[in-house]
Amino acid sequence: MSAQPASLWRDRRFVRFWAGQSASQFGDRISELALPLIAVTALHASASQVAWLTSLAWAPNLLAVVLGAWVDHRVRKRRLMVLADLARACVLLTLPAAYVWGGVTLTQLYAVALLTGAAGVLFNTAYPPFFAHLVPRASYVDANSKLSASRSASYVAGPAVGGFLIQAVTAPVAVIADALTFLASAALVGPIQVDEPATAGGGQAHSSLLRRAREGLVFIVRHPVLRASLGCATTVNFFTFLTGTGLTVLFADRVLGLSAGVIGLAFGVGSTGALLGAVIAPAISRRIGLGRSIAVGAVLFPAPIAIAATASGPTWARAGALGLAEFLSGVGVMLFDVNLNSLQTTVIPDGMRSRVAGAYSTVNYGIRPIGALVGGMLATVVGLRTTLITAAVGGALSLLWLLPSPIPRIRSLTQVESVLAEGGTREQGRPAPR
Repeated sequence: MSAQPASLWRDRRFVRFWAGQSASQFGDRISELALPLIAVTALHASASQVAWLTSLAWAPNLLAVVLGAWVDHRVRKRRLMVLADLARACVLLTLPAAYVWGGVTLTQLYAVALLTGAAGVLFNTAYPPFFAHLVPRASYVDANSKLSASRSASYVAGPAVGGFLIQAVTAPVAVIADALTFLASAALVGPIQVDEPATAGGGQAHSSLLRRAREGLVFIVRHPVLRASLGCATTVNFFTFLTGTGLTVLFADRVLGLSAGVIGLAFGVGSTGALLGAVIAPAISRRIGLGRSIAVGAVLFPAPIAIAATASGPTWARAGALGLAEFLSGVGVMLFDVNLNSLQTTVIPDGMRSRVAGAYSTVNYGIRPIGALVGGMLATVVGLRTTLITAAVGGALSLLWLLPSPIPRIRSLTQVESVLAEGGTREQGRPAPR
């Protein structure tokens, strides 16, 4: 039997990184609440203007494929992560400064959303190679579990703390707390020493940058694990964003007839499901296998939407169905994310990590606003209940991407190479098509 890896809590470098990420996650929950509130309450923004605010925050992901190619040829990924944290802190601090000096404008809010989103993409594309060299391979699942648990915990407590802070000091001033968490993250991550392999060709031409971006996409398409996982994740994201938080709230209010307090409680229950899922993901992976855990998560994430869609009866039953759906979905998304992130870290080689992450984000995140737009049109044509059922069924069918791939056969990260080699041998042994 192989020895159990040492506890990550004894690794000071990981603990510093985990603390920085946890702090910034809790800060994010404040800004996610504060920015729309500034737009709605202080600037009297319309629904369309608020939607633009959300879209601009996601828009930089469409360029992640190119940014990832650029990041791959930078030697110090840690410095880029620190730069991204400092940039986000500085941009956010312009809001309380403008508030003190006379007024925040909608244009400034749009700029803050766009620039913080761009800095977030820079951080996320530099993150994979840094993580891969910070954490031993045997501890990938455990590390992702701990990081995801912190993120889930921020969704449980963050909105309540953020709401109290906003009420106490106003939304623009509350944003200072998020800026401080980014400064804390930069201070914690900055001193971490990680052996980062040198990369060649950092000064290549702009055309070469586009070529490297294309290489990231091609690598995903040709790799059996990455191709299947991207297809699965993109399908899940498209269908779950058919409903998203907005249409789910609208359904709970107008169709289920639930009060705002009950709806908020149901979403809080869903957050505890995500926290539980992040904590138990390593144990489930050891019990049924890494690949099967990913497959279970791919179904358990979207399928419970059908529970809410078919809810009826007294108020407690309708509220309970919504809470159960949110809870099970929360468990499912963490089983999917924790194990899939660990598998992807294992199969992507050094020198390709950032450009693959960028290409992956462009497709996977780029589909989300499309799904939201389609969901709005579908709800208008066929109704909210049918739209939710469509999201549940379509999302669960994402499993079809995984079944023919090597992923379900992978029981642990130590078996990845052998399973992929076995798959290659099978392909070579097949008769050529006539």
